[in-house]
Amino acid sequence: MQISKKSWSYNELLEQARKFANVASQNGIQKGDPVIVMTPRLLETYAIYIGLWMAGAVIIPASELLKAHDLEYRIQHAGVKGIVAYTGFNKEINKTEALASLKMQILIDGEADTGWSDYSTLMANASSEYTPVLTKRYDPCLLAFTSGTTGNPKAVVHVHGWGYAHIRIAADRWLDIHENDRVWATAGPGWQKWVWSPFLSVLGKGATGFIYSGRFSPENQLRLLAEQKINVLCCTPTEYRLMAKVPHLEAHSLPHLRSSVSAGEPLNREVIHVFQENFGVKVRDGYGQTESTLLIGTLVDTEIRPGSMGKPIMPEYMAIVDPDGHPVGVGETGDIAVRKDFPALFETYYKEPERLLKAIRGDYFVTGDRAYADQDNYYWFQGRNDDIIISSGYTIGPFEVEDALTHHEAVKEVAVVASPDEIRGTVVKAFIVLKDGYQGSEELVRELQMFTKQMTAPYKYPRRIKFVKALPKTDSGKIRRVELRDREFAINGSAKSL
Repeated sequence: MQISKKSWSYNELLEQARKFANVASQNGIQKGDPVIVMTPRLLETYAIYIGLWMAGAVIIPASELLKAHDLEYRIQHAGVKGIVAYTGFNKEINKTEALASLKMQILIDGEADTGWSDYSTLMANASSEYTPVLTKRYDPCLLAFTSGTTGNPKAVVHVHGWGYAHIRIAADRWLDIHENDRVWATAGPGWQKWVWSPFLSVLGKGATGFIYSGRFSPENQLRLLAEQKINVLCCTPTEYRLMAKVPHLEAHSLPHLRSSVSAGEPLNREVIHVFQENFGVKVRDGYGQTESTLLIGTLVDTEIRPGSMGKPIMPEYMAIVDPDGHPVGVGETGDIAVRKDFPALFETYYKEPERLLKAIRGDYFVTGDRAYADQDNYYWFQGRNDDIIISSGYTIGPFEVEDALTHHEAVKEVAVVASPDEIRGTVVKAFIVLKDGYQGSEELVRELQMFTKQMTAPYKYPRRIKFVKALPKTDSGKIRRVELRDREFAINGSAKSL
């Protein structure tokens, strides 16, 4: 099978970006207009992002896994004015009922589709001369939707100044990208991690970014790392775990790789050991949120303590706090928090400032994760303070899965929690109370899993289902997910290493 290859210089990228800025402006996109971008790993995605920011637009990254109701909520909540999508990705968009308000619908690499303009035709006719719209440090540039434990996803508002702060913090001090490096950051567009690493960090340092659009295979990933002479690698713990399990790993050689980092969920100690022993590379963990940038991690010149999250990147802004917002002592577990004046902290939750107020404790924004710090200020992750599930780097709100399952005719009640998993860190597990007349079976498990995939993004489906007679509840009738989750981790232990 022949693999197509394409490369752009920075001059070519900026020329394409200016063309797309003209396309957006000619289609009525003005400063402050929200635009959904739903594209895969393409060079064109970089040009679209830069072009939209040149035009003053606010970008909403969207995964191709989102369903019609996910997209409709984003369109209505944010007042979206335009959508740029890749062929096939627009099928769910076409099912929504909120398209009448759009000024712009552009389709990449697709045949004619009612209501959609062709990207190639528009770009062929666009001028490469463009004067960017004036934007300031506190002007919004990004609306990143993130899952919540209840209700709809939150829209995180980032401003232009946030991007510069991210480059100085993450690209310089953690990824350790140099101008002459070849960098492979595997995150896909549609996720905040793509904005972090493949986009801002690589371009912000003037390095060469490597993009691979094929399916993940651990053997192929190791082969490409060697063939492409990758110097900096940023991928998920799941990818590292699977690469570490490749048979005859000693046959692979990665002489060019000097900086290797992981983010999205805690990294197994054994994976760190395997990469160190086989490739002489330290895989360094990092922690951050959609609401910020990298907050905690192991820097290049920092000793790795396997199992630790690393140290605060800017310790003057970080603390572990008690319920009153006061920093706790060494070895005492509390909530990971970041000072409100941290330069890379988000502005607010769009149209929902009350959600931000709930996360403020004294001088700090509380992340929702718990940890303790040792005497050398290494942080040690102890779990989430809420019910969010992180599986293979995906952030999943239990409410979204529960909402989908309750639409099934057999389901009376359901509670969804994280369950430890060797490969994915944790997976989605659903505890289901069936309606009278229904009985649990393997056939019903498969039916409910397929039903969930049709109702919401496929990666959110419950990989494990247990039928129960009743769910644990508080006196007021609220389901105690924490009891189910604690039971899962007590029975199965934390996510096992290799």
